[in-house]
Amino acid sequence: MLLSKGFEVEIYTGTAAGEVIGLSDRIVKDLDGFVREPDSRNVEYTTAPMTNYDRLLCATLKPRLALRQYLRRLGDYTLIPGSTLSLGDSQHFYRSDPQNPYHDYIEQTYGTNVVTASIHINVGISDYEDLMRACRLIRLEAPLYLALSASSPFLDGKITGSHSRRWQVFPQTPAYVPLFESHKHFVTWTEEQLTLGTMQNVRHLWVSVRPNGSNRPYNLNRLELRICDLIANPISLLAVMAFLEARLTQLLHDPQLDPLILSQLPSSNRSEDLLTLTQ
Repeated sequence: MLLSKGFEVEIYTGTAAGEVIGLSDRIVKDLDGFVREPDSRNVEYTTAPMTNYDRLLCATLKPRLALRQYLRRLGDYTLIPGSTLSLGDSQHFYRSDPQNPYHDYIEQTYGTNVVTASIHINVGISDYEDLMRACRLIRLEAPLYLALSASSPFLDGKITGSHSRRWQVFPQTPAYVPLFESHKHFVTWTEEQLTLGTMQNVRHLWVSVRPNGSNRPYNLNRLELRICDLIANPISLLAVMAFLEARLTQLLHDPQLDPLILSQLPSSNRSEDLLTLTQ
């Protein structure tokens, strides 16, 4: 049986010459289904969860088509591929919502390192312990998905030397995120971070893979893979989704694939030793 799944798509807007231009304030005002990011130069839309790949393809393309048509009405604007500000300007932060205090914090703390475009892949898993097990496995295997999607070798018109400059610079927050050994562990750890201030809110967990849901950390229903660069080709995007879904289905049928069980590292420090493989 296929799992429910969907995408969060972040994408730059700009001119056909590749200049990235902030238009998110107008887009979110005039088009349903789009939300702004802290910097106005990119915008996000989310597909509803569904199991069927044909429907998911349509759900992914329809908002993009609507956005392209809207941008043409505004002028010589289009969607810009890639996951970094390839031609610039990474020196300035263009606020999409100057009155938002959380955006204040993001700009002051991270600057333009967060002004990236990416694809977040969500797969529904309702059982909390199955979900934690899935997060452990996919977090260890996340570099595979980055390798399949890396599309940001340039920044400010220069070659960076990285296939994914986005993932090189995007802040991993908090600095230390353990492999969650249970749902209870995730709840306790999140509450501690909110108390310490290392997380500003429950959304402020920026790591390659995280459990997600309507009332995190308590009510969870999906795995969110956050490591991928923007995958502009829709068929390639669906292929990556299918790869992830196949791996998760395999794990659900065989819980022994859990790294905490399968690994031959010493059990006394296995979780920490496995974590070093993700860094």
